Amino acid sequence: MVVHMAIANPLIVFAIGLIAVIALLVWLKLPAVLGLLIASLIVGAATAAVPFGEVPAEIAGGFGETMTGIGIPILMAAVIGKGMMESGAAERIVRSFQSTTGEDKSYLALWGSSSALSIPVFFDNVFYLMAPLARSMRARTGRDYALFLCVVGAGAATTHVFVPPTPGPLAVAAELGDAVDLGAMMIGGVLIAIPTAAVSGILYGRWINARLDDIPLRETMGSTAEEVHELAERSTSELPGMFEASLPIILAVVLVATNTTVNFLVDLAEEGVAPFDAIGGALESFVPVASFLGDPNFALTAAALAAAVTYLRVRAISQDVWTDELVESLKSGAHIAAITSAGGAFGGLLAASGIGEYITDLVAVGAGGGVTVLVSAWLIAAAIRIAQGSATVAMITTAGIMAPQVPDLAVHPVYLALIIGAGGNICSWFNDSGFWLVKEIGGLTQTETVKIWTALTTIISVTAFIIIVTVSSIMPLA
Repeated sequence: MVVHMAIANPLIVFAIGLIAVIALLVWLKLPAVLGLLIASLIVGAATAAVPFGEVPAEIAGGFGETMTGIGIPILMAAVIGKGMMESGAAERIVRSFQSTTGEDKSYLALWGSSSALSIPVFFDNVFYLMAPLARSMRARTGRDYALFLCVVGAGAATTHVFVPPTPGPLAVAAELGDAVDLGAMMIGGVLIAIPTAAVSGILYGRWINARLDDIPLRETMGSTAEEVHELAERSTSELPGMFEASLPIILAVVLVATNTTVNFLVDLAEEGVAPFDAIGGALESFVPVASFLGDPNFALTAAALAAAVTYLRVRAISQDVWTDELVESLKSGAHIAAITSAGGAFGGLLAASGIGEYITDLVAVGAGGGVTVLVSAWLIAAAIRIAQGSATVAMITTAGIMAPQVPDLAVHPVYLALIIGAGGNICSWFNDSGFWLVKEIGGLTQTETVKIWTALTTIISVTAFIIIVTVSSIMPLA
C-alpha cells in the first residue's frame, strides 16, 4: 500500500518547488524541459491541494494551456526570426535605426520601438519581433547585447503592465470599477512607463552590460552567429528595402491592433462614451472579423509568411532548400515552445497548490494597520507574482482584492491601478513562462537570464513603486 504524505501548507510546497527547480536546473544541469517537468511532479506530489493520482494530468493540463497560448506564435516567431535574419531584413532595419540615432544611441530606437509595439500587442509577441533586431545590432556593433535586450525588455514590459489597452492594465481598470477612467489610466501609465523604462532599461542595462562578459551570439531560432555576422558585412544594396524588411512587424502589429482597437471602441460604446455610442452597432459587426485578423495565431502566421517570402526572394535559393531551412527553424521553435510550456506547467502546479491565495491572505493581514493601501496593493501583487509566475494573474487577483478599498482611497484610483501593475511585474523567474521565452529567443544562459531579465523586472517594479508612492504623496488628486 502506497501512502501519500501530502503537505497542506502551500508555503512549504513553494519552498520544495524552489529547491527542486534550482537543484535540477542549476546544480544537476538537466535540460530545461526535463528539469521543469520533474520539478512539477515533485510539487504535485507534495501538495495536498491536488489528488496524487491527478498530478500527471494536472501537469499535462498546465503544459497544454501554456502551449495553446504560445505554441503557434512561437513556431511562427521562429520562421519570422529565420526569415528576417537570413534575408538581411533585420540588418536593414538596424542600419535605418543607426542612420537616425547614430550607432552609439541606436539602443534608443530599440527602446522606443518595443514600447510602442507593446501597447496593442502582448509582451511575448513584441519580444518575438524585436529579438532579431537586437541580434543584428549586436552583430553590427560587436558589443552591448545585454543593453539591447534590456531596453527591448524594459520598453515592452513597462507598457505591458501600465498602459491600456494592453490586456493586463485594462483588466485591472475594469476590476477597480468606474472610478478608474481609461483616459487617465493611459496618460498615467505612459508617465510612469517612460522614467521606469529609462531607469531599468538604460541605466541598469548599461550597468549590467559593463559587468557581464560580452555575451556572444549563440544559435537560436534557426539562425547561427556566423550567418548574422556575415549579413552585417553586406552592402545595403544587397539587403531588402525598408518597407519589405519591416513588413513582418507591420503586419503583426496592424493585425493585432485591429482586434485591440475594435474591442476597445466597442467597450467605449457600451459605456455610452460619445461619439462611439452612436456607432456601437456598426462597431460590433466588425468584432468577428477583427477577432480573426487580430488573433496572434493568425497575425504571426501572416508575418511569418511575409518574412519567409522575403527570405526566398533575397537569397535566391531553390524552394527545396528554402523549405528545409524553414523546417529547421520550426524545430528550433518547437524546442522553445516546449521549454516555455514546461515553465507554464511548473507555475501552474504552484498555483494549484493554493500559494496565491495563501500569500494574499498572509500579506493582506500583515499589511494592515498603518501601511497605506498603495503599499498593501504592491505587496500583494508582488507576492502573488513571485509565488505563481503570471504577472496578469497577479494583477487581476490583486485588483479584485483591493476594489472594495477604492471608495475610501485618499489618492486618485489610477495610482492604485498603476501600483498593482508595478507589483505584478516583479521578479520573473523559473516559474514564469516569460523567463524561458526571453532565455531561449535571446540565446542566453540561465545565469545570464537571471542577471538580465529577472533583475530587470524587479527594478521595473521597485522603480515604479517609488515613483507612484512619491507622486501620489505630492499630488494625491483625490
